Amino acid sequence: MSGLAPVPDAEHESVPIGSNDDVVRARQLVRALAQQCKLSLVDQTKLVTAASELARNTLVYGGGGVMRVGLVRRDGWVGVTAVFEDSGPGIPDVDQALTDGWTSGGGLGLGLSGARRLVDDFTLQTEVGGGTQVAVTKWAR
Repeated sequence: MSGLAPVPDAEHESVPIGSNDDVVRARQLVRALAQQCKLSLVDQTKLVTAASELARNTLVYGGGGVMRVGLVRRDGWVGVTAVFEDSGPGIPDVDQALTDGWTSGGGLGLGLSGARRLVDDFTLQTEVGGGTQVAVTKWAR
C-alpha cells in the first residue's frame, strides 16, 4: 500500500497487530475511545465488534499489521475512526470478500461484510500483493 489513510484528528494511537494479545489491546483501545466520545452502549458494541473482526483479519489474512485509531470530528459530530493496514497478499476479489457467507478460511464469512454493516463509514483499499487497508468510523448520535 502507498501509505496509511489519515486519521482526521491530530490525536491518534497506533497498535501493532502481530499476536492475539494485540487484537485484545486493539479492541480495548477502541472501546475506551468509544466511551470517551459518548457512543451509546449499542454503538460501542458495534464498533468494538467491527474492530475486533478487522484486527483479527489483519493478523490472520494479512500476516499482521497496524491499527491507528482516534477521535474524529466532522460537521459538529464526533466519532471514532480506526484504520487497519497490513502488507499481506491483498484481496483478489473485493466484491466476493464483502459477500455474506463467503470465506477464504474456516470462518463464518461475516468479517468484512459484518464489519461494514456495524459502522457508519467503511472504506477498503487493497492491492493484490500489496496489502489491504480498511477504515471504519462510528459517529456519536
